[in-house]
Amino acid sequence: MTLAILSDTHGLLRPQVAEYLKTADAILHAGDINSPAILDQLKGFAPVYVVRGNNDKDWAAHLPHDLTVTLEGVTFCLVHNKKEVPAGLTGVDVVVYGHSHKYAQAEKEGVLWLNPGSCGPRRFHQEITLAMAEVSQGKLQVEKVLLPHPAP
Repeated sequence: MTLAILSDTHGLLRPQVAEYLKTADAILHAGDINSPAILDQLKGFAPVYVVRGNNDKDWAAHLPHDLTVTLEGVTFCLVHNKKEVPAGLTGVDVVVYGHSHKYAQAEKEGVLWLNPGSCGPRRFHQEITLAMAEVSQGKLQVEKVLLPHPAP
């Protein structure tokens, strides 16, 4: 199963990102979508597992603050801000979060902590990134995708 892991699209679905989404069997989005139209576009590619970000206003009131989902034997916890991961979290293989717009991937106590960065409007001079992952029989392989952007 191929996963596209996104965060902080902030109302922009770049054509380069859409190319990756075409290959995805599912999409994990860690919030700050900013527009129901973007969420609808994402749903046109694959099933979407999504949480609400701090910039997702009233339109997103129905989206969960955090979400746990198991895909191909790997259990993911999605939350927008790493500081808001539910207390006492157990039974999770991967925590997917966003908010900082900076790609991060680190294993702590057997749990992979993954921030796919932001693939929306470029902010804070950060890279434009997302993650693609292959998950099968309880195993996960993650690849950082760095999208080119015009020089400032």
